[in-house]
Amino acid sequence: MAVVTVHASQPYEVSIDEAPIESAASQAANMGADAVFLVSDDNVAPLYAPRILDACARVGLPCASFVFPAGESSKTFATYAACLDAMARAHATRSTIVVALGGGVVGDLAGFAAATYMRGCRFIQIPTSLLACVDSSVGGKTGIDLDAGKNLVGAFHQPSSVLIDTSLLETLPDRFFIDGTAEVLKYGIIADPALFVELETRLMPNDARIPSIVRRCIEIKRDVVQADEYERGVRRILNFGHTVGHAIERLSSYSVTHGFAVATGMALIARASACAGFCSEGDARRVEKVVERYGFKTRPRFSASALAEAAASDKKRSGASIDTVCLRAVGAVEIVPMTLDRFARFIEAACADGAGPCRI
Repeated sequence: MAVVTVHASQPYEVSIDEAPIESAASQAANMGADAVFLVSDDNVAPLYAPRILDACARVGLPCASFVFPAGESSKTFATYAACLDAMARAHATRSTIVVALGGGVVGDLAGFAAATYMRGCRFIQIPTSLLACVDSSVGGKTGIDLDAGKNLVGAFHQPSSVLIDTSLLETLPDRFFIDGTAEVLKYGIIADPALFVELETRLMPNDARIPSIVRRCIEIKRDVVQADEYERGVRRILNFGHTVGHAIERLSSYSVTHGFAVATGMALIARASACAGFCSEGDARRVEKVVERYGFKTRPRFSASALAEAAASDKKRSGASIDTVCLRAVGAVEIVPMTLDRFARFIEAACADGAGPCRI
């Protein structure tokens, strides 16, 4: 369907419905790999890992694998260390290509292992969730969680290739498809009013629009990553809703999944932005309505003070302030540094459903 080239520190191509996932084996061979090391989770591996293993055998590449329990609770030092140990036991070298087969957790963990094993080896992303297709597989962010917060340990390490087969999304449970639509909505909210209008008609599993919408989200992320690969400036707009979302994930002990948490975070920040006068009431309400339409909550079950306290450990914090991505209009956001006290008052106004402007 399409190939999007990302011109980062290491340029690479994102293939969308252009090649089967088995082509990872031939790509690895063409890159001069001495072997493939496949990383997946126990939900995805039974479905798709045999296809990769068979393809590696056909091109004569040894292929070892590491499969871990699915879910955010596995994105830890313990799982990361076990992955590195498995790579060492498989005699992986710097010429070995790591293949991340799965959703965002798999991609983050496998990418971090690739970034650090023998001080770095190449890796290929094969995202199998909507969230990973449109967001986490592109841009080079890798990492794991700490008890203190999400993604606090990691590295920027760009993939060598991203292979997206949107037909794989057909096997996703409905809940996980819905979870991924939060990141799709994010791209319309922060950068593309026309995409947002299209998404006001709810995206459904097996929707014919999925390939073109995935492509548009990747194009937006590509442009942002190319402008700011290491997240020192404009790339922070991709965190719209994420400071609150990560706080919700942490406070729920990750029982609230990433997309559901971020969607609530986006609705809350849109409401808070209207209360503070950053955007119109109408634009905030449009965001809230589309969040509701996709089945997400617009208000968290946690208090503003609890959210603010959890956000104090967010990686976007710098000293006594935190960069907050505020809504200006549908399709436009602004990064506003706030003290932690101001941030607490900012979201308190939204949690209280306060009408009209408030002082922050």
